[in-house]
Amino acid sequence: MKQISIKNDAGLLALGVRLVIGWTYFSAFWRRTILANKLDPEVAGYIGEKFNHFLPNALGIKPIIQYLVENPDILWLNMVIFTVIEGIVGLFIIFGLFTRIMSIGVFFLAMGILLGSGWIGTTCLDEWQIGVLGIATGFMLFLTGSGTYSVDNYLIKNNYAFTKKKWFAWLGSGVLPIKDSVFPKIVLAGSIFVLGMTLMTNQVFHGGLWGTLHNKSVKPKLEITESKIEGDLLTFDVFRTEGVDVYGSWVIEIELYDKHNNTILKYTQEDLADLSKNSISNYYVAKIKPGKHSMIVPLGAKAKLSFQKNRLLALPNGTYTLKMTDISGAFWEHQILKK
Repeated sequence: MKQISIKNDAGLLALGVRLVIGWTYFSAFWRRTILANKLDPEVAGYIGEKFNHFLPNALGIKPIIQYLVENPDILWLNMVIFTVIEGIVGLFIIFGLFTRIMSIGVFFLAMGILLGSGWIGTTCLDEWQIGVLGIATGFMLFLTGSGTYSVDNYLIKNNYAFTKKKWFAWLGSGVLPIKDSVFPKIVLAGSIFVLGMTLMTNQVFHGGLWGTLHNKSVKPKLEITESKIEGDLLTFDVFRTEGVDVYGSWVIEIELYDKHNNTILKYTQEDLADLSKNSISNYYVAKIKPGKHSMIVPLGAKAKLSFQKNRLLALPNGTYTLKMTDISGAFWEHQILKK
């Protein structure tokens, strides 16, 4: 009887954590639907574009993210479902209704955040911290359930018939039907798993255990691939894989020069700002586009760029260098072999 009292009290002791974690998830629903319309693909701040930011360095779930951002209609549907689930989970956690099944929702929502965006964060390890703490609190709330101030407890105290079923203890609150000799081992095993995920992702995303610390959210990085010079057409893919998620990379110059450093083509920031949208073929929902003073490349955006010039027709076979320069002064070069 004494052990039962301790287990029930644990839910009460976790009240502060339960309310905060509940609001954390419900507020995502609140922000996207009530305070602002972030589920409209045509509106700035669309959640699908932010989801696209996760793509370059996601861990384990990159193929899922890539499939979604390549299929805007499916992405939008998933963003709506995801937002509704966050709202339900958060609200139920706040009120302490079916706490344990909702804590599993917290666990997996946090796992998705961790694996998808745990590498993002300019000044602190923002998304990583949100993810690992969400996993830890989800696991804790599953163990404790809800205590005195919860709907689960109200239902139990008023002797609703279904609260006496074993399934309610697993999905709601109350004493978990686990042997006393086994319970500490489950707590230890789960805690070691949570710690393991924390240490592993901290190292993979940020080098937080050994080696050189790194933050992929500080400086922009562009990857140039699939480059070709055919006839009078230069084409290549550009993919922004690092940098601040809330700002683009501003490309102010694109050059093509030969092995003797003679300039073949040069597009200034004015040229790039006036670039025809037909020259940019985007792959994902985050789009590379001409800006007011340069070409804007958001985090996670990938596009095929095409430049047509008659002088490319006379180029002899050989190796050429493509150079893209950011407004910060950073630049990226790529070798093109014309056959």
